[in-house]
Amino acid sequence: MGATILPDLGAEILIPLCAVIGIAFSLVQWMYVSQVKLSPGGGRDSNSGGATKNGYNDYLIEDEEGGNDHNVVLRCAEIQTAISEGATSFLFTEYKYVGAFMVAFAILIFLFLGSVEGFSTSGRACTYDQTKICKPALATAIFSTVSFLLGAITSVVSGFLGMKIATYANARTTLEARKGVGKAFITAFRSGAVMGFLLASSGLLVLYIAINLFKLYYGDDWGGLFEAITGYGLGGSSMALFGRVGGGIYTKAADVGADLVGKVERNIPEDDPRNPAVIADNVGDNVGDIAGMGSDLFGSYAESSCAALVVASISSFGINHELTAMLYPLIVSSIGILVCLLTTLFATDFFEIKAVKEIEPTLKRQLIISTVLMTVGVAIATWISVPSSFTIFNFGTQKVVKNWQLFLCVGVGLWAGLIIGFVTEYYTSNAYSPVQDVADSCRTGAATNVIFGLALGYKSVIIPIFAIAVSIFVSFSFAAMYGIAVAALGMLSTIATGLAIDAYGPISDNAGGIAEMAGMSHRIRERTDALDAAGNTTAAIGKGFAIGSAALVSLALFGAFVSRAGIKTVDVLTPKVIIGLLVGAMLPYWFSAMTMKSVGSAALKMVEEVRRQFNTIPGLMEGTAKPDYATCVKISTDASIKEMIPPGALVMLTPLIVGIFFGVETLAGVLAGSLVSGVQIAISASNTGGAWDNAKKYIEAGASEHARTLGPKGSECHKAAVIGDTIGDPLKDTSGPSLNILIKLMAVESLVFAPFFATHGGLLFKI
Repeated sequence: MGATILPDLGAEILIPLCAVIGIAFSLVQWMYVSQVKLSPGGGRDSNSGGATKNGYNDYLIEDEEGGNDHNVVLRCAEIQTAISEGATSFLFTEYKYVGAFMVAFAILIFLFLGSVEGFSTSGRACTYDQTKICKPALATAIFSTVSFLLGAITSVVSGFLGMKIATYANARTTLEARKGVGKAFITAFRSGAVMGFLLASSGLLVLYIAINLFKLYYGDDWGGLFEAITGYGLGGSSMALFGRVGGGIYTKAADVGADLVGKVERNIPEDDPRNPAVIADNVGDNVGDIAGMGSDLFGSYAESSCAALVVASISSFGINHELTAMLYPLIVSSIGILVCLLTTLFATDFFEIKAVKEIEPTLKRQLIISTVLMTVGVAIATWISVPSSFTIFNFGTQKVVKNWQLFLCVGVGLWAGLIIGFVTEYYTSNAYSPVQDVADSCRTGAATNVIFGLALGYKSVIIPIFAIAVSIFVSFSFAAMYGIAVAALGMLSTIATGLAIDAYGPISDNAGGIAEMAGMSHRIRERTDALDAAGNTTAAIGKGFAIGSAALVSLALFGAFVSRAGIKTVDVLTPKVIIGLLVGAMLPYWFSAMTMKSVGSAALKMVEEVRRQFNTIPGLMEGTAKPDYATCVKISTDASIKEMIPPGALVMLTPLIVGIFFGVETLAGVLAGSLVSGVQIAISASNTGGAWDNAKKYIEAGASEHARTLGPKGSECHKAAVIGDTIGDPLKDTSGPSLNILIKLMAVESLVFAPFFATHGGLLFKI
């Protein structure tokens, strides 16, 4: 089939080297952020605290307004500590429960997969080549369990570190806003980059090390080796599910409670320190949007890599033991880290933001630059690491593929991601007519706002679905299921930049909250609001990427599952499959109902507590008494921990119950059904919520003539927009983002347990 240009040793050096460069780059960015001191004086180091004419304090625009007051800086530090402690204590509480689940599920994986051959330690005929002897099923059970734990731990650590970085950077962004919007932007963006590069690089490095360690035992049995590696994706996504659902319920319970009582009933501004739920709200941004999002995208990355490796291991790469070609998915990710590193410099070093209107274009440029550079990077990676012609396993046959076709598969995924990102931006940014129409509908009250917002969400599904459909058709036509897996990987290849942009949003949001609570001037708050508004749109773009990649990833995992379970065709006309399709399509609705209701009931408790404090604490509205923030933090923590278990159980248990009682064909139907309906609901929910949020911000900012006719804050029109925003909160931050984990997680779990289901499943049909 032809040799590769890059020797095996070259691939084995390139992958860990790129991962280490990524980690080093994230540490350098963190060092830059840490130079902003949280001590009175506001200088970048301990020597610049004096108000010398040539020191940094020349730049402190807010000096005359008390923005550099010692008390303000100390207040910023205090608020940051409160947010950080709240987030840390929530995550530790969550991880206790998740840790117990992790151990229990690891035991389940071992028992189920070990029982396939009755815990036999003797070798067995290989699944795809009966003439060869492969390692025993017991080995697959042990190594799948180990890779599951590795994926779970990496996911948890990624989420936790992301949260720590975000809570470290929020007050520093606020203080830098005194020097102008450019300085604040760079601080927030660098902090996002720390998380992006740390997560992308550590995910790649851990996977690479795991493959090499497993190879010591498996030797030439690459099919068994990469089947065992699939546990890595399952571990990553199962932790992401709890992080996303738990964090989403936490953040939205606090947000809805703070908004309904503070803004609508009491007419006080967002993030006003008199509001008892304000600390819980800011904590929520970190545990939901940062820790949850980090784990989610790590899970997608791990699963698309695992799906591609499983299919490649039974294709010519695996059969002929071509290591460089086999590691192609990891090489693409390695090149992605270098591309993202270069792209980040465009935002932080090559160009400087001088005005508010430059923020959003700079963030959008990040997406375009990374996609263009990555297209070149993928072309080089494909040219050096893949033979000119090879074969790919395609449901029992081997399909001949050329290397340029493989490049197109990755490229189509990469560009589909960009299209989804920009369509999402068009429907959720208040610079365009869809959101402005939603804002305009507030003239006649909350009801018309809700109707317009829902219509916008449904309409925003059309182009992303066509983009996903085209990428599926092109990639499958060229390289079967392997093509779809690498298309998903293409969409995720710029994950470091995507995460940096995504994490930037909550950091800016927190910075605005801290400025308001610390009593900083109106001008500083305007700057942080501008950063936050751009962050809102980019967060919606990030969710679009996550959902688009989840669709491709789950389809690739579905293909790997069908191959591993030995299903020749999935016939929609058989009753076994059609019942699976119907039930699968229903699951996202059931899941959304659970998460929405959880947010509603947690928000109810929060609203009651906030009202109680306003009514019973004398001097709270006047600002002479302090609210009890801790009680609100506790309500959010307790509610989210309790409420995350039922939706999590639904997702984790469905494949097991269907596989054991109804067999692999019905399970294939369930996976297809949940993918088809889940993607639609996830896109519409995320975009509806994002549009309502930005319609409210459009009215609040009053930047255009049209916006001024709808405002100001506190008007009937603004109140209608706040109600829309509040309804959209659980849609865009809890149900929508969690759905992409549902469709991926069920697929990867089915893949891991496929040998057990194929051997012992379908009990009801055996009676």
